[in-house]
This record gives sequence, structure tokens and C-alpha cells, in this order.
Amino acid sequence: MTKPSVHISVFEHEILQLGQIINGITFQADTLQALENYYGKEGVPYYSLIKNGVRFNEHVGVIQIGNTLIEVLPKADKADRSVTKWRNLLIGMLRTSGIIDIYSTSSSNLRIKSNTILDLYFELFVTEIESMLHLGLIKKYNHKQGNVSALKGRLLFAKQIQHNLIHQERFFVKHTAYNVQHLLNQILYKTICLLKQINTNSVLQSRIGALLLSFPEMADIKVTESTFAKLEFSRKNQFYKKAIEISKHLLLQYHPDVSRGRNHVLALMFDMNNLWEQFVYVSLRKHKINGTTITAQHTVNFWKPEKGSSSNIRPDILIKNLEGTNIVIDTKWKNLNGLHPSSEDLRQMYAYHEFLGASKVALIYPGSVSHKSSGHFHRTPSYDKMDKECSVIFIHVPYDEYSEQILTIRTWQNCIHEYLINWIQSK
Repeated sequence: MTKPSVHISVFEHEILQLGQIINGITFQADTLQALENYYGKEGVPYYSLIKNGVRFNEHVGVIQIGNTLIEVLPKADKADRSVTKWRNLLIGMLRTSGIIDIYSTSSSNLRIKSNTILDLYFELFVTEIESMLHLGLIKKYNHKQGNVSALKGRLLFAKQIQHNLIHQERFFVKHTAYNVQHLLNQILYKTICLLKQINTNSVLQSRIGALLLSFPEMADIKVTESTFAKLEFSRKNQFYKKAIEISKHLLLQYHPDVSRGRNHVLALMFDMNNLWEQFVYVSLRKHKINGTTITAQHTVNFWKPEKGSSSNIRPDILIKNLEGTNIVIDTKWKNLNGLHPSSEDLRQMYAYHEFLGASKVALIYPGSVSHKSSGHFHRTPSYDKMDKECSVIFIHVPYDEYSEQILTIRTWQNCIHEYLINWIQSK
């Protein structure tokens, strides 16, 4: 039976300290100890350790420690602490950006209401495996050797004498078997067993149990990065790819508690800066103007030393308009709180102006209200024809305060597209 989970929701950049109570849930010492052990000597990018607590950073998502779920949510508005709003926003951004791809045929009808990203991820995996079992698991030829009761394959004489000198009714052979015992299925089976152990959603538990009964039992394998690196996909096994990608996230991010066996840690976290960049890029690409090209992370060599590799610059989004001129957008997921962008960010935008010959550059932030603040770099003696524009643009989140729901991610994407296109086309 699934144990009820302890659910703690915090926001990015917040502190969680020992004994702190959030919505009636106390942050316990054993949970803190598990986070400290998970952090280790090398550290993890999701949070930093402080005295009797942890400080989260720009990474958002879910960390599960044993039966405790710590949900870290994004928040662009310092005063708005609606957990439902920001959870829906995060899940919608992950879906739309393709980071959690739930729009395939097999996963278009997810059954449970996801309370966290972890629930969404687990159900997506379960739904994929259910579909794969319906289609039928792939079989492969495997080379095996061992004692069998009937002669088949090639008899290994040295081992036959070693093992079967007395039992002459047996044959030690090397043979080929055509079955489901291969690496792809072994990875999936290992992931199903992991979900059986760590899942806290009672709605999913019976489906996971059914999968364990339906899925052929596999040999246990050790999974590392290299395990997934050597996998090859073809037209025959392409339908395995999504389930394998989810398995990779879950198996590589899972850290068992070898000392007590209770506080296993699984982290499913995303860098909010990267997510915001991808979301803005996808929103622009979805309704781009004919004749324009929009690229993300366009790398340009910037400086070449006498020896060694070149340094480069990489604007978040580069747009070439109908006239062939460059427009650069850099996305920043942060709340300026009425302040100006940092000098470092502005110097970066100036470099884009100069080196890429951009006609316009802009820094894009989330905001409570959509608006644009115009700005210009000061003229220099070498360039005194005109000021170089550098706008600061805030994009608001369309939100229904009564239902605590985003007014559809598609609506927000349309707002982003219309606002930025109007800025691009303005003189």
C-alpha cells in the first residue's frame, strides 16, 4: 500500500530551515540530513547548504526524499505566492517547450490530475509502457552459455568436462536465444521497479503493480551514463525512445540511501533561465513572420588567442528580419523589483550590438504587467551617428485570479508573440 506523502512547496531562491513549518508540515532533521548527504562534497546545482537548512536557487521542480516531496516552484512576482498558479505555469511551460513531451498519441489522455511534476513524469512513463505492452515488446538474439538438458548450439568441451563429468546427461553449450532479455527492456523493467518503490501517488500504484505483473522479469543491471550512450534507435525500436528518455532521467537522478534505506533521493529539477529562454523561443517560432528566421543559441566566434580555442558569444535568440538585419533577444528569468538590468547584462547586449551589427537588442523578463522600457547606450567617439537601442521588456502572465489558473499557455504564447513582434516592427 502506498504511504501518504509529505508535501512541502517552496519557491525558487527561498530558504528551508530545520523546524520550519509550511502549510502544517515541519521540515524534519532526517530530511535535511538526506539533502546534505545528496549534496555531498561535489555539491549539486539545485540548492546550497546553509546552517540548519538549504537555500534553493534558480532550479525548479521536485526533490523526493523518502516519503517527503519538496516542490520548488518558479515565481516572477515577489508578492504572488499562489502555489496552484505557479505549479500550473511550470507544468505548462515544460509541456509547451518540449522538455516534458506529452503530446504523442500514446500519452494524449493522461488520467490523473498531476499534483507535481513528478506525478506527471511517472504517469507519462506508465502510460508509455502500457502502450508498448499492447504493441508487444521487441525481441533480440542473445548469446548465452550454460548447462542445458538438450544439445543445442556449440558444445564447450573444456567446460563440459569441468562441470558435467559426472552428470553426462547435461550439455555445457554456447547458443543463441531469441527473446525479450536485452538492454532496452532491462532498463524499462528497472525503472518500473524503481517506481514501485518510490511512487507516493495512490492512483498510479495499481497501474504500476499491473505493469510488474505484465512485464517479463528481467535481470538486474547497473545503469550509468554510458549505458544510455551506447543505445541505438532504429525504425524498429523507435517507439521505445520516449520511455527510455524518462528512464534515463529517473534512474540517473535517483540516489538510494545506503545507510538507512529510508530516505532515497530523486531529483527532477530544471534551470528556470533555460526554460524561460526555450519557452520564449518556441512562442516566437510558433507564429513567426514570413521571411524572418529565428534561431536559438546562435554561436559566433568572438576572440581568438594565439594558442588554444576561440571564445565565442551566444545570444539566446537571434532574429533576421525581411531587410536582413539582426535583432537580438536575451531572456532573463528574474524579478528586477523596479531596478535596472545589471551592468553585466547591459555590457553583453552592447557586445551584440557591436559584433553582430544588430539594429535592436532587448532583455526579456517576466512581469506582472506587460510593458516596454526603452533605453539607449551612450554615443561613443567612434560611433556618433545615433544611439544604440537596448529595450527592457516585461511579459505578464495571463491569469484568472478566481480559478487560480493560467488562461491557457497558448494565450500566454500569443501575448509573447504579439508583444515582441510589435516591438520588432516598431521604428
